[in-house]
Amino acid sequence: MIKFTIPGEPVAQGRPRAGKTKYGKTVLYDPRKSKNYKQYIKLVASQHVPHKQIEGQISMHLKIYRQIPKSMTKKLRKASIDEIHRPTTKPDCSNIAKGIEDALNGMIYKDDSQIVDLHVSKFYSENPRVEVEIKVLDGVK
Repeated sequence: MIKFTIPGEPVAQGRPRAGKTKYGKTVLYDPRKSKNYKQYIKLVASQHVPHKQIEGQISMHLKIYRQIPKSMTKKLRKASIDEIHRPTTKPDCSNIAKGIEDALNGMIYKDDSQIVDLHVSKFYSENPRVEVEIKVLDGVK
């Protein structure tokens, strides 16, 4: 099992942007914010890379902790800290997970298509972060 925490406010995977090369060919690229966040994830994850990339089936659990808004009432703030009141605002879970999955390609595992079980949860916290847990599942041998 591989466990690590990505400190800071999570960033959703942005929609690909289109541009032109100097030869007129259309290319797609990540928006700057998404690209920078993926590089940050790679930096954090680099301390947890296994000796050999995972090749089999993977289960990934992500716990996303968003910053508690300053405008939140004391009652809601307490419920948020107790993980009762949870974020229903953008970005959505799947967009945050996609950026993390993509960033770990070629580092922890060969390809994110190996993820056969994905569990993503959003919470509020005074300490924004994403907790990542990756398990290798037993497959057919």
